[in-house]
Amino acid sequence: MIPIIIGVTGLPSAGKGVFCDIARNHYGFKQIVMGDVIRRECKKRGLPVTRESSNIVMIELRKERGANAIALVTLEWIDNLIQKDVKLILIDGIRSLSEVETFTASYENFTLIAVHASQQTRLHRAMNRRRKDDAFSKEAFLERDKIELDIGIGDVVAKSEILISSETSISKTKKQFKEALEFILKQNKIEIEV
Repeated sequence: MIPIIIGVTGLPSAGKGVFCDIARNHYGFKQIVMGDVIRRECKKRGLPVTRESSNIVMIELRKERGANAIALVTLEWIDNLIQKDVKLILIDGIRSLSEVETFTASYENFTLIAVHASQQTRLHRAMNRRRKDDAFSKEAFLERDKIELDIGIGDVVAKSEILISSETSISKTKKQFKEALEFILKQNKIEIEV
């Protein structure tokens, strides 16, 4: 069986984490978080792993090594999983078209899914959940959105093969996530009991 690789994109607080939790916990996907590449690089550079230093390193890596620098490291991690015979792989945090092109060129069974929510909904979620990498003010939230959009995440969302709105209730959103995953698995003739 050719590995099934799903890339997940979306702006902060759109609901990607919930999607990834469902893919891992209900369907057995192994998750690779592209942000881990950046966090590892922060540590290598002796920087604290904060949202601010991560943003700086993310931009610097792309300037130093090309727009797909983070994807190239991620490829190594994916290939390690494939060598261990992992067949269901999830890439969390795709942000640029060059990353999409890198994954599409490398894996014939790559599907891009975008999770979308309005800016108002995402801001509300970020303020309420208070995760350590969330912005804690409206200004910081908008700045983070600007950085993500400058990198090209809007183009990635537009290019996605499946777009899921997470504006509805959590139960309806989870149902949509499961339907999308089951659609991809069914396309690849994989049956998984959930």
